[in-house]
Amino acid sequence: MDITITQPNTSLPTEYAHSLSMTIKSFKGRRNVEVHLFRSSWEPSLENEMKWSDLITVGDSAESEQSRKVIMESFSADERDRIINYLKEQYSTRLTAINSTPLTFPVPTGLSGLSQVSPDKSIGFIEFKKIPSYNLDLPLKGLYDLSQHPPIVEE
Repeated sequence: MDITITQPNTSLPTEYAHSLSMTIKSFKGRRNVEVHLFRSSWEPSLENEMKWSDLITVGDSAESEQSRKVIMESFSADERDRIINYLKEQYSTRLTAINSTPLTFPVPTGLSGLSQVSPDKSIGFIEFKKIPSYNLDLPLKGLYDLSQHPPIVEE
């Protein structure tokens, strides 16, 4: 399994600045499915403590609300490392890669968080809290899009 953690070039304006994804060798009849991991919930007080004017480009307030989710769904460095260790321990034979990159600040106004994507025939969520072996205290979900990956068996 290839693990790539890109470190930020400068200091980050918030600790919640690390994106995380994993690639599953075989998932729902597809190969090498990329799953974007995200925090699915957080305490409102955490969001209220953020200095949003430093984190998001200036824009319409409704679009700024959407962009807040991009940051709040991200992980601190400690959380990222805990999730990576969990994935290595539980899924080392099923994953081909784990990747983490820092967000670029300020986040553009109008970006949507991963939780705002609507599931359909090919897009879905992995809810880690429903997995019996999931033992982290982080509300973790993963977003995947099967249409972006080749089937294991060609039709």
